[in-house]
Amino acid sequence: MSTVASTATGDRTRSVELIALATGVADRARPGEEVEVYAARGIETDIRAYQGAIESLTSATSAGVGIRLVADHRLGFAWAGSLEPEVVAEALSEARDNAGFATPDEHVRLASPDGVIASPVDLWDEGLASVPTSAKAELALATETRARTVDGRIRQVDHADYGDAMIEMAVVSTTGIHVSTRRSSAYLSVGVIAGDEGASQTGSGFSVSRGFEGLDVERASDEAASRAVRLVGAGKGPTIRTTVVFDRRVASTLLSVISTALSGESVAKGRSFFAGRIGELVGDPAITLVDDPTDHRAYGAATYDAEGLACRRNVLVDHGVLRGFLFDTISGSRSGVSSTGSAVRGGFSGTPSPGCRALTLAPGGEGYDEAGVLSAVGEGLFVQSITGVHSGVNPISGDCSVGAEGLMVRGGVLAEPVREFTVASTLQRMLRSMVAIGADVEWLPGIAAGQTLAVADMQVSGT
Repeated sequence: MSTVASTATGDRTRSVELIALATGVADRARPGEEVEVYAARGIETDIRAYQGAIESLTSATSAGVGIRLVADHRLGFAWAGSLEPEVVAEALSEARDNAGFATPDEHVRLASPDGVIASPVDLWDEGLASVPTSAKAELALATETRARTVDGRIRQVDHADYGDAMIEMAVVSTTGIHVSTRRSSAYLSVGVIAGDEGASQTGSGFSVSRGFEGLDVERASDEAASRAVRLVGAGKGPTIRTTVVFDRRVASTLLSVISTALSGESVAKGRSFFAGRIGELVGDPAITLVDDPTDHRAYGAATYDAEGLACRRNVLVDHGVLRGFLFDTISGSRSGVSSTGSAVRGGFSGTPSPGCRALTLAPGGEGYDEAGVLSAVGEGLFVQSITGVHSGVNPISGDCSVGAEGLMVRGGVLAEPVREFTVASTLQRMLRSMVAIGADVEWLPGIAAGQTLAVADMQVSGT
C-alpha cells in the first residue's frame, strides 16, 4: 500500500522532493535490515510587540531526518539537522552502528501498512507563505494597542505575540510506508495586567488559525482584558468542600494530563491509574472520551501519525466505561494489539511514542455553555486558572492538588473574585463526580479541546 498526500502544485513538488530523499535513504537498507526515514522541513516566524514597538522578530527554517533501523530485533536511531545527502548518509550509518549496540527486543519493529484509509484533512493555508513580515508585525502591534486601550483598568500589556509555522513531513520505510503531509498554523497571544500595583491581576487571550486571515485581534485582546479585569480585587479563597466549575482552558489542561494515563506505553510500564481497568466503569456515564485527529477543527489534527499510519478516531471511554488505550507499533506489540495510529514525536530529532493529538469529551446538552453550566450548578466555585500542574497532578496515582484563582458562584452566576487557594481531589474521583459537561467545545492549542466542566465534592483550601 502506497499513499502520498499533497494538493497544491508547489507543495506537491516539495513533498515529492521529501519523498524522493526518504526513499533514497530507505533503499540503502542492507539484507536483514528494516529502515524508516522521517524527513521534515519548515519555517517559523515569531514576533513580539511591546509598548508600541517591535521588541523581537525571528524567522527560522529547519530541515532534517530521523532514521530508525532495525536489525536482529535491535533498534538504532540517529538524526541529522540537514537534508544534504552526505549528512543524511552519515545519519544512516550512525543508526546502523547504534543498532549494533542495542539490546535485542522481540517487540522492536517498524510500522507496516494496516489497511486503514487516511481521511483527507486540510491543514494547510497556502496564502500564509505570501504574507509579508511587515503585515505580521503590524498585527502584533495592533493586538498590543487594543489590549492596552480596550479597558481603562488595564495597567500594562505584558506581551503581545504573533507566531506562525509551515511544516511538511514525509515518512518512508522498507516495510511499505510511503506518505507525506503538511500543516500550517498561526496565532496571536497577549497577556495583560489589570488593577493597581498593590492589587494587580493578569489575564491572557489568544486567537489561532491555519492562516493569517483567520486571526482575530479583538478576540485575543478582549479575552485577555476580560479575564484580568474580572479578578481585580480578589480576596483570599475559602476553605470549603463544594462543586468546582473549570473554565475551558483549565479543562483542556486537565484532559491533557489524563491523556498521558491513556497511553499504552504508560499502561505497560505501570504508570497509569487506568492500568488493568479495561471494561470497567471509570467515570460518570455521561463521559465519552475520544481522540480524533481526523477532526479538522483540532489544533493537533493530522492525516498520518508519526510512523506514517493513517490517523483514526479512537474511543477511549464510552459512557463512562474504559474501552482502550492508544498505541504505536512497538507499544502495541508489547500489549499484544495493533497500533491505533497514535504515534507522535517531537520532530525529526525524536522517536515515536503513543499519545493523543485531539482529545475531547462528548459535549453536553444544548445551552450548556459557561452560563448554562453555572446556572445548573447554582452554588460553587469557578476556577479560571491553575498553577502547579506538573508537580500537583500525578497521572500515575491520580492525585490532584493545584493552586487556583477564580470567582465564587452564587445563584448560578459569577460573584466575587477569589485567589490564593488550592483545589484537590483525585482524577479518578473527578471523572466519577462530573455533574455537568459543557457544549461549548473550543479547540485550543495543545492536544485536548476545552469545554466548561463541573465537578462535585472537591476540597477547596484557602491559604
